[in-house]
Amino acid sequence: RPPRAEISKAFCQHYYNVFDTDRAKLQTLYQDGSMLTFEDAQFMGMQAIMTKLTTLQFATVQHQVTTCDAQPTPGGGILCFITGKLVVDGGANPLMFGQTFHLMPTPQGSWYIHNDLFRLNYT
Repeated sequence: RPPRAEISKAFCQHYYNVFDTDRAKLQTLYQDGSMLTFEDAQFMGMQAIMTKLTTLQFATVQHQVTTCDAQPTPGGGILCFITGKLVVDGGANPLMFGQTFHLMPTPQGSWYIHNDLFRLNYT
């Protein structure tokens, strides 16, 4: 298996590319036991998470990842911590964000998001 740093980096690239181009396709990365904390709200399960992600109030978004750190977790998982900038609707002032993913392996040999925590960093 590839080292966790490589998996984490590849996952980040995939996740944000899909998020920025067709958010509805993110549903394959979540399961019924997945949880999203988005700012102060929590969403449990793939359906609730996808409802939140697909109804965010912007037309376009572009993630610019600055850092992507990874650590192993029990059960073969990977904890990923990401920092970066968000450009929303082509705005001139990017927003800073932090996001943490707890990735878990699937029986098929891929990964799913078990936990997802997102927060904008206002200065």
